[in-house]
Amino acid sequence: MLNAPSERLSLKRRVVGAGAWSMAGFALNYMIRLGSSLLMTRLLVPEMFGVMAIAMMVMTGLAMFSDLGLRPSIIQNPRGSDPSFLNTAWAIQIMRGLLLWLLAIFISILIFAASHLGLTPKTSVYSDPYLPYVIAVISVSAAIGGFQSTKFSEAGRHLALGRITLIQIMAQIAGLLCMIGWVLIDRSIWCLVAGGICSSVMTTLLSHVWLPGVANRWHWDHSAVYEILHFGKWIFLSSILGFFAGNADRMLLGGFVDSATLGIYSIAFTIFSAIAQILGKFFSDVSFAALSEVARERSAQLKQSLYRFHIVTASFTYFCAGVLFISGNTFISLLYDRRYAQAGWMLEVLAVALPSVPFNLAQFSLLARGLPKMYTNVIAVRVVVTIVLIPLGFHLFGITGALWAIVASQLSSVPTTIYYQLKYDLFDLSKELLLLPTLFVGMVLGKGFNLAIGH
Repeated sequence: MLNAPSERLSLKRRVVGAGAWSMAGFALNYMIRLGSSLLMTRLLVPEMFGVMAIAMMVMTGLAMFSDLGLRPSIIQNPRGSDPSFLNTAWAIQIMRGLLLWLLAIFISILIFAASHLGLTPKTSVYSDPYLPYVIAVISVSAAIGGFQSTKFSEAGRHLALGRITLIQIMAQIAGLLCMIGWVLIDRSIWCLVAGGICSSVMTTLLSHVWLPGVANRWHWDHSAVYEILHFGKWIFLSSILGFFAGNADRMLLGGFVDSATLGIYSIAFTIFSAIAQILGKFFSDVSFAALSEVARERSAQLKQSLYRFHIVTASFTYFCAGVLFISGNTFISLLYDRRYAQAGWMLEVLAVALPSVPFNLAQFSLLARGLPKMYTNVIAVRVVVTIVLIPLGFHLFGITGALWAIVASQLSSVPTTIYYQLKYDLFDLSKELLLLPTLFVGMVLGKGFNLAIGH
């Protein structure tokens, strides 16, 4: 038991340090991605970003369809520092990476065949001649990532995120330099593909040579395999559902609109999702590890610990939602040229969904308590709503209806999350309502920003 004040202080210090590294790292990474996006949108045509959106969706889908929860297993399991457990996890990870590579090549062949047989709409992204080749080449990143060291997960378990953050930044810079070098020679979609592969190579290499921890070697411990798969079966299902929840918008829109429209939507979604990503990174890198430690050592304090994180994350999210809801169009007009102007109103609509993001923290608290089934059920509700509403919204009101359907699907997970919070005594209504005024503060600031810019 971690009852001593010094031990509690140690956890607080680790959380603060890890949080600082996580947020600073995300900010720098996002600045690099944003700078890369601003540069590439001026050098490349929107259609290329639509093709990349679908290619990355395919790779994300394959990764989530085969997610065995290796990282959460290492963080949550009492054997998470055992070399036998870690090396078994690494062996499973390698086999998974190679399988993803082969599956991606198979999917690229299917898309190629479907396009040439006329089975895909000629105006959709799925008929773009570059798409199957881009998927086949970029899938090499999955095989490379399979060899990434488990030292990454070890560091996350102990909230030691300094070097992890630096590695991620260095990989981003390497990818950007690769894209710039390529685009100077050839202004094609292959500069985006090359940048992604370069980042994967850099991350995997540095994970082995620059992080402290257990040096990986091939090992197979049957008891470790059982523990990983027993915990991971619900993570596996939740990841499959999570793929549809997080990517069904682009998957469905890709069949309804042309590549240029999808590329413009991807720009709006990138800015909108930056808020969700920064919090998601904080939840997975910091909150989950801390809440897992609290759940293991002093479970009665889990609710208190949850709302300490909630106060910070919810106030930040509500404020950003208010700003983007009023000023999304202004931000797009400042950052991008006229070809991407339609992304402005899309961003303002998507901002309505941001208040649902802080509830993801409660889902991580369920996972920390060893309740992955509850986590899976929450995602399942969102998937059903997404698959039903987006086609219906597009059929009735076009792209505008589809975007409001996306917002509704994001918000649909909130009632289910609150239900499980109440069931496991992890909900406090007064603390939830306390932070709502920050939404209106953001809206006022957004209006002031519009007036200051003259937009």
